[in-house]
Amino acid sequence: MASRELETHSPEETIERGREIGAGLKPPVLILLAGDLGAGKTTLTKGIASGMGAAGEDEVTSPTFTLVHQYGREPRVYHVDLYRVRDFQDLETLGLEDLFSSPAAVIIEWAEKFSLRTGWPIVRIHLEHISEDTRRISISDSDEASGSG
Repeated sequence: MASRELETHSPEETIERGREIGAGLKPPVLILLAGDLGAGKTTLTKGIASGMGAAGEDEVTSPTFTLVHQYGREPRVYHVDLYRVRDFQDLETLGLEDLFSSPAAVIIEWAEKFSLRTGWPIVRIHLEHISEDTRRISISDSDEASGSG
């Protein structure tokens, strides 16, 4: 398991770090994003989707009301926002297990509300709001599929 920490000082820099993260990912992968409201989860996702070649950062928007957005064909990237999910029953009605039926990148905001199990490699990213434009991004990779995480 590898861990690293970055700091960004603008939304553009957060997108750029996301691009770098996305460029290094290979589906299937589950990306779990955690952090307070306004910490930069959607901004980072814009970069990750762009870095994976699935969408331009201007195409990526928060799925707060639709709950799931899909970008790209190969690799397909799903962006899920669980902010409005109250409990396991809410989570079950989303049918998220269908997203894991073929290799993709699944990015989940409010990951602490995600309780499904998958054998996919997991990247956990925690964003922390340090000041108006400064974000601390902590990343840990684990290969859950091989049991080494």
